Amino acid sequence: MIFLKSHQEIEIMRVANRVVSEILAELREVARPGVSTSEIDRLATELIRKKGARSAFKGYQIRNGTVPFPATICISLNNEVVHGIPSAQRVMKDGDVVSFDFGVIYKDFYGDAAMTFALGKVSDDAARLIATTAAALEEGIAQATVGNRLGNVSAAIQKRAESEGFSVVREFVGHGVGRRLHEDPAVPNYGVRDRGVRLREGMVIAIEPMVNAGKPDVQLQDDGWTAVTRDGSLSAHFEHSIAITEKGPLVLSRL
Repeated sequence: MIFLKSHQEIEIMRVANRVVSEILAELREVARPGVSTSEIDRLATELIRKKGARSAFKGYQIRNGTVPFPATICISLNNEVVHGIPSAQRVMKDGDVVSFDFGVIYKDFYGDAAMTFALGKVSDDAARLIATTAAALEEGIAQATVGNRLGNVSAAIQKRAESEGFSVVREFVGHGVGRRLHEDPAVPNYGVRDRGVRLREGMVIAIEPMVNAGKPDVQLQDDGWTAVTRDGSLSAHFEHSIAITEKGPLVLSRL
């Protein structure tokens, strides 16, 4: 079931996503070689508290019986695609490709966004992967208009990623977002134009391309959360939460 949001609810979600984007910006500033991912997680927890919100991720379960996520932020390094668990043993180093995926709850509504960046100097191919994934997100957002088909969002992302010789992850997709972190509809990063549900005013979707430098296949680590590329290639991940409005896509998580 797709839940349409009122103007007032979208305004609350705008605040929730502003909290997300502001905290992500602060975390990016302190991310540097020699800093452990657990240090980033501790700071994220502190910043959420100061802003009067709650963590969207800590304790989250994909479904009943699965291992609850143990941290406030997902931090994925290099060949980790998504859902990396912070650890004191995971110390960031020069040349890493780092992805932050982060969410909060504010007045019972969720904010959700993700970003990827390079620490220090990386290869030209790694830099191109990051730039292409960010551009693919923007092309998907441009298709998020009233009356358009969801498949046009997906197809735009896929076309941009594959035009650069990269591949799109199939196992993880974007989603609706609102009073729950994951709502309908699913928002794949691959698809066929003019297919899928029509976008309506009041829908809020999280568009989040995950793009691999190599093949699209991923595998889950023993921790039950961390997904890595099966071939060991680098991966990048960007995400924004977008409200569908008559005036065009409203990117709630953009500063």
